[in-house]
Amino acid sequence: MRTLFSAGLFALATLGALPAQAAGDHAGHNMASHAPAGKVALVDGTVKKIDQAGGKVTLAHGPLTNLDMPAMTMAFKVKEAGWLAQLKPGQKIRFMADNVDGAMMVTHIDAMK
Repeated sequence: MRTLFSAGLFALATLGALPAQAAGDHAGHNMASHAPAGKVALVDGTVKKIDQAGGKVTLAHGPLTNLDMPAMTMAFKVKEAGWLAQLKPGQKIRFMADNVDGAMMVTHIDAMK
């Protein structure tokens, strides 16, 4: 009976019929924006890599609280492709990122002096 019950839970979870907490280990890692518009704080980051052709920048960054994301290094799309020409690897920046149409995107950049 336990095997049948577990298989049923698996089937429901894969069909999205269970709450996120029952569906898997990533229930607490929600990529949706939590902060109200205009209330997102700038986060410190360091430019690691620039991908002009792909329209992306790889940043080592502190926690992104609006995305419920811990500090890490990852690639982001950028809102304005022209920003990439102004960045250099090793440069310290402050930025905002958000989930835009399912992609992590840098929506604001301030160069640190």
